[in-house]
Amino acid sequence: MALLHHDARRTGLRARSLGEYAPRAARRRLHEDLIQAGIVTSVAVVIALYIADGGLSRITGIGDAVGALGIAAGLVGTDLVLIMLLLAARTPFVDRTIGHDRAMAIHGSLGKPAFLLIVAHVVLLLASYAMASGADLVTEAVAMWSLPDMPLAVLGFALMGVVVVTSLVAVRRRFRYEVWHLVHLSAYAAALAALPHQFSLGGMFAEGTWQRWFWMAAIAAVLAALLVFRFAMPVVQTLRHRLEVIGIEPLADGVVSIVMTGRRLDALAARGGQFFIWRFLAGGQWWQAHPYSLSEAPRPDRLRITVRALGDGSASLARIRPGTRVAIEGPYGVFTDDARTSERIAFIGAGIGVTPIRSMLEDARFRPGQATVVLRSPDDAPPYLFDEIAGLCRAKGATCITVPGPRGRSGWLTDAADAAGHSLVGFVPDARDTDLYICGPRDWADHVVADAAAAGVPEERIHRERFDW
Repeated sequence: MALLHHDARRTGLRARSLGEYAPRAARRRLHEDLIQAGIVTSVAVVIALYIADGGLSRITGIGDAVGALGIAAGLVGTDLVLIMLLLAARTPFVDRTIGHDRAMAIHGSLGKPAFLLIVAHVVLLLASYAMASGADLVTEAVAMWSLPDMPLAVLGFALMGVVVVTSLVAVRRRFRYEVWHLVHLSAYAAALAALPHQFSLGGMFAEGTWQRWFWMAAIAAVLAALLVFRFAMPVVQTLRHRLEVIGIEPLADGVVSIVMTGRRLDALAARGGQFFIWRFLAGGQWWQAHPYSLSEAPRPDRLRITVRALGDGSASLARIRPGTRVAIEGPYGVFTDDARTSERIAFIGAGIGVTPIRSMLEDARFRPGQATVVLRSPDDAPPYLFDEIAGLCRAKGATCITVPGPRGRSGWLTDAADAAGHSLVGFVPDARDTDLYICGPRDWADHVVADAAAAGVPEERIHRERFDW
């Protein structure tokens, strides 16, 4: 078992002191608390405004009570949908606080509750109207179809159902990423189609009510965030920096590095470890959005990504020609040196997940002996970009450990390493006082995170970059 490649030579690099990391960590925790409080507060405000505008005073019987519950469910469900859209808008405040991956994880966790609340809204209101008219649910549903903006609301409901179903892991994995992404974009159409009936039906959002002003402001703010950060900013960045491919460098079977140049790339303020959404403006490629991390620290005139062929879209990137223009969105993510809470740092990567580790290792500041790199590979072949990573470790005084071979009982090491008693603590002796940066396949990374938690590493010191969708 080839476990170790080690070189911890001293260099003249100066690292930040712990005192410089602590205030940033505290500030980030405060901002994270503000985001969580904002989500909870928005739901409370929605309910409070409904009550303040006389929502409960109109209850005179069981039918009215059922209808009030239906209205409340619809209001909270709509609020959650707006929160989901805001989390997906890639606003700088959210991205710098919790990162794109975690924002999308929260986004995904709200999808099912939001949809179920809107289902409850539809069913409870139908039941309430049926109680009042004495008709059955089907008759009442047919009657509601003729109400203003109701066909649009039904379309929005159907589109939302499609998005929720295709987001389920078992269903999602049956689609190519590009197809799933296009389907998921229909969430915007679903939200836009469902909103008009809230203003055109009944007195809920009547002129002069606080509810009307609140919902108009909330919808306008979310739409503005989407237009600015999802659409306008990428166009401006693409035109300003004029990125184009200058070289394709084969690394291994199905793995290439794509080197790009452009104007004033330092103005992007990208950091090692971050990723962009890339669109290569060539035939058959321009419509595909690829989320790839930088595989070297960004330079004022050069960016590089390293891509493994995991599907038709990524495989075709090896055929991109020099001179191809590139559209970009980003940079995104908090998998950077700025997220650190301590002086010691460890990088743990597997497969193509070593790419953000390679770029962050170059970008990070630490003293010799304060950094450890653990690289997993499924066989005796060296990990991707190993020569570059090993060179950086020698130059910066970091310990570099390789663990080759099939995964064993631990889920992230090998059987040989498990039998020898190796674990995270064995590779990173001061794990509790070390920031861990983990990147690799989801199941593998889950086991690393579990090992870190078992070793007593605080949650705020575990930084993870998901490398799937």
